Amino acid sequence: MARVFPEGRLVYGMQLPIQSQSTIYAEPWEATAGAADLAAVARAADRAGFGYVATCDHVAIPRHMAGPMSTIWYDPIATLSFLAGITENVRLLSHVAILGLRHPLLSAKQYATVDHLSGGRLILGVGAGHVKEEFEVLGVDFARRGAVLDETLDALRAALGPEEYPEFEGELFSFKDLGQLPRPVQERIPVWVGGSSPAAVRRAAVRGDGWLPQGDPLDKLPAQIARIKELRAEAGVAGPVEFGAITAPLYVGEPGWDTGRRTLTGKAEALAEALRAYKAIGIDQIQVRFRNRDRAELIDQITAFGSEVGPLLND
Repeated sequence: MARVFPEGRLVYGMQLPIQSQSTIYAEPWEATAGAADLAAVARAADRAGFGYVATCDHVAIPRHMAGPMSTIWYDPIATLSFLAGITENVRLLSHVAILGLRHPLLSAKQYATVDHLSGGRLILGVGAGHVKEEFEVLGVDFARRGAVLDETLDALRAALGPEEYPEFEGELFSFKDLGQLPRPVQERIPVWVGGSSPAAVRRAAVRGDGWLPQGDPLDKLPAQIARIKELRAEAGVAGPVEFGAITAPLYVGEPGWDTGRRTLTGKAEALAEALRAYKAIGIDQIQVRFRNRDRAELIDQITAFGSEVGPLLND
């Protein structure tokens, strides 16, 4: 079991715009943006030293939820594959893939191919999902989605391993004598588990290589980190685990427009000082988001963060 990023350093990544457009975080200009805009932002993050870029996952949004969620959710496999071909160093994270919607051999084929095409840059972020209709239309038991995800993760450990003919025997899934090439470049695909419920925290502890919290404020994170460490010890799970956090929205510099009361703004040192608080409590990687009014401003923010704030995070 290996870490994705070096121990003791605070790494930064970002959820990409455009590919998911919930009204909670999407900026207005994203509604008419397309592949060229997505590519430009991803390349900017790659150049700016971001640890990862991330994409979301929803198959279909029911009409009654489309207002706040929108129906714009790019497919993660297609999007990560596209990003693999236009970036060089940045890691590619699914944040998060709803693996229970798909047979583990199908997911293994898709994500092994992404890892192969990207030269070993995949991070598999996973979650249980929350849209009931999405499960029902695909014939998956929504009430048992946690148990389904747990077994899917166990099956994927086998299916994403080094063997051309992986074997697994479980309650829901079993396979053997079925070959899948290409294999992933990475000897072990890192699995980061998303969610902050007790079940998600336990899943991260027992089955994950990392944890992706869902909106926990800074003061709630130490208890969650301690709980994951406790659960791993009880389960006898050895090896490192990487802890993440989602920061408040950021703006490097003085915006000159209303970025919202929760947005952290200011000079590089002030932002870095605020973000170093995450490192102090044991966070390994922060997911940042920038307020912006168009693609150019977002790329400027990404570039400024990488050149001015990033180098100060580990002082």
